[in-house]
Amino acid sequence: MSTISREEVARLAGLARIDLTESELTRLAGELDVIVDSVAKVSEIATEDVAATSHPLPLTNVFRADVPEEPLPVADALAGAPSAEGGRFAVPQILEED
Repeated sequence: MSTISREEVARLAGLARIDLTESELTRLAGELDVIVDSVAKVSEIATEDVAATSHPLPLTNVFRADVPEEPLPVADALAGAPSAEGGRFAVPQILEED
């Protein structure tokens, strides 16, 4: 039994301003059904005596300590830049100015 209809997918696509073809609506409705069914199966298995996990293996923080250091000199930062202007990175303009 389908839990997500093509009409629901079309409505969500409209809200997200995504144009979908008829075949995409049908395909996505089926794919979303598989996802909803999978979540339902996991929810059936998950009980109060099973601890929630975000990862199957224990992880530790691999980041270095946040220790203040001297900043990189501007000249060194700009040394590898394809273009620099006035002590800043120069990039192509992408927005029109008013």
